[in-house]
Amino acid sequence: MPIETMKAVRISRQGSPDVLSCEDLPVPAIRANEVLIRNEAAGINFADTERRRGGYYPVATPLPYVLGGEFSGVVVAVGGEVTGLHAGDRVFGITHPARSGCYAQYVAAPAGEVFPLPPGIGFAEATALLVQGLTAYLMLRDGVRLTKNDSVLVLAAAGGVGSLVVQLARIMGAGQVVGAASTPEKRQLVLGLGADSVIDYTQPRWHNEVLRTTGDRGVDAVLLSGGGEMLSEAAASLAPFGRLAVYGTANGEMPVIDFMNGLPNQVLMNLSFTLFALQFYFVHARSELASALEELVGFVREGRLRLVLGPQLPLSAAAEAHRLLEGRQSTGKMVLLPWAD
Repeated sequence: MPIETMKAVRISRQGSPDVLSCEDLPVPAIRANEVLIRNEAAGINFADTERRRGGYYPVATPLPYVLGGEFSGVVVAVGGEVTGLHAGDRVFGITHPARSGCYAQYVAAPAGEVFPLPPGIGFAEATALLVQGLTAYLMLRDGVRLTKNDSVLVLAAAGGVGSLVVQLARIMGAGQVVGAASTPEKRQLVLGLGADSVIDYTQPRWHNEVLRTTGDRGVDAVLLSGGGEMLSEAAASLAPFGRLAVYGTANGEMPVIDFMNGLPNQVLMNLSFTLFALQFYFVHARSELASALEELVGFVREGRLRLVLGPQLPLSAAAEAHRLLEGRQSTGKMVLLPWAD
């Protein structure tokens, strides 16, 4: 007998985490070019909280809407035009942001958006390689164009993206990696991931500590998600010809730099600023995603890249998960386990 209903978390209006509702919904029907996946782990990202709140997001969120962009699980059915994928295959992937999401027990996805999940990598761990892993890898390679012996500053270095950037920067040959985190426990984690030093970015004018730890030179590259004072302090941490990449608005502030107010000395330093968006690769350079994922998987299997897992919660605890993420009370990759209830 075919499965007809599933548990899923969706929003019917935008607002606080309380708008997240765990409901019984129909299992999605698949088209000829799609596969149906029994979802074992749904990744949680700041983008999900933006869509829930009605904050900045480049694609409209139709209501009601099932949140979530990352899945990891097992193929249970394939469309008639699908080749190369079969029932029983372990897979993971990212759904298009215009489609219904992954906070659900089953996910329908075009076969072209599904990647094989190699043995030895768990479902929850695999989600860390998707939005966050790809962002970390491609932002270092293309966003700040990291070169051998560059010095790098990583904001929110204990988080899902930051914990991977710290390690990947080292793998890619960075000469000095400076992490920034908000609590002693997080800073200790960052040092354990391979950072040379770590600073507390909750302190005022923390860029002075970055300058101190780099011999007053500053860093060649900075990666962060957010605007406001955090962005200004990050820019003040740059060395001449430094590069800064912003990949989101995790602190709720848009990235706006006022050089005339607080950063006059930076104007003459030939700095470069990049707004990095992973979505570009889905639209214009999809082959880059597959090759990047293959390399990331290789780093994991070689033991060079550690996937840091945060809380793993059932679908019914989605609101709690969002509160933890927005309150910066988690480290590593947080996931929902659709079958845990």
